[in-house]
Parts: sequence; C-alpha cells; structure tokens
Amino acid sequence: MALFEREEDFRSDAASRALSVTVVENDFVERVYEKIARVYDLTFGPTLHPGRLIALEGMGIKPGDRILEVGVGTGINAPLYPRHCHVTGIDFSAKMLAKARERVERKGVRNIRLMEMDAGNLSFPDNTFDIVYAPYVISVVSDPVRVVREMSRVCKPGGKFIVLNHFKSANQVAAKMERAISPFTVHIGFKADLDLPGFLAQANLKPVSIRKVSFPPIWSLVTFHKD
Repeated sequence: MALFEREEDFRSDAASRALSVTVVENDFVERVYEKIARVYDLTFGPTLHPGRLIALEGMGIKPGDRILEVGVGTGINAPLYPRHCHVTGIDFSAKMLAKARERVERKGVRNIRLMEMDAGNLSFPDNTFDIVYAPYVISVVSDPVRVVREMSRVCKPGGKFIVLNHFKSANQVAAKMERAISPFTVHIGFKADLDLPGFLAQANLKPVSIRKVSFPPIWSLVTFHKD
C-alpha cells in the first residue's frame, strides 16, 4: 500500500510543522500514567490487544533475539513473547512498572527484565537489540522524534524497529476532530492528532511498511529496517 494517502502529505512543511496541537512534558506524562495505572488493563487492554498480536506475529522473532520494548506499561505483552528470546522492557512510570512486575511474577515469565528509563534517553549502547518495539507510546512522549531516533540508535544493523500507534487521519474532517479532542485525550494517555508524515520527515526515516491494525482501523503498525 502507499505510505501516505495524499500527495500533499509530501509538502515541504512536513519537516518543520508541529506534530500535534498538544505539547507535554515528562512530568505530566508521569502523572497521567500514575493515575491510570490501576485501570489501564481494563480500559486499553482488550481494545488494543489485536494490534499487539499482529505486531508480535510480524516481528519474526528468532531464538536468542534481544528485544527492547519501549513503554512496557503494565507488562501486557510480557507473556506473549516466545520464551526463546530475551526481552528488556522500559517505562518512565514507576507505578506502571510495579504492575508489570506483578504480572511477570504471576505469569511466571522468566525471559524479561524491567527497567525504569526515559525513552528519549536510553542508557543502552549503540547496536544492542535485534528488535526495538514501541507499542502505543509514541503519541504521549514529550519528543516523539527523539524517541524513535533513540530506538534506531540501539537497534542492531540489519534489525528492525517498530512503532504501533494512532496517528492523525488523512481525512480532513476526521483530522479536525482529532485536533480538537487532542488536548483532552492526552489526559488519558495519548495525543489524538500526532502527524505521521511530519513525524517521519523530522526523524528522517523511511518505513518499509505501514499497516492498519485493530478495529476501527485507526491504529498503524509502522516498521523500519536499520540498514
């Protein structure tokens, strides 16, 4: 499929325009997720689960692969990974990580380590992971471009890094609605109007695929290969 649905998405201003009408800082994000940690699994668990399954299936995880999950949250993905890989899950929210640790212990998952860390400042060396995966997190971080660049940095050459997220609609009417509600949706954990063409242009990245997942199809699975 075409990466973008409209030719105007290639306009020169994509590299400089604001990615969202909503600006957030790390302390705001932390407060939001401290509030929703207790109910996250109930509100976002079943709704977003189909996308999680499709993303994991498409990773092509091989025995011994080292995987970084950026924004591990309450650890919903932890039991889904095959046991023959090694997973590191990071999150900025201590309360979300506490939930993740409870889940990992309860499910008997032994191939994952959990760490508190800022996604925009990863403390891993270059070229550490075979797969770097950010599920449903890019639209709430303070600097999405910096986060995806960090994902690329710690990904091994020949590896892949993957973003699963909601982006602003290509439909003008829907996009106006998303811009209008974004200052409110950020209080439940995401910006509704993150601009995909602008995000890619400003990060200087070209995805190998963009796939719509879940229903309604408002979530995009964006896959990059590190040459």
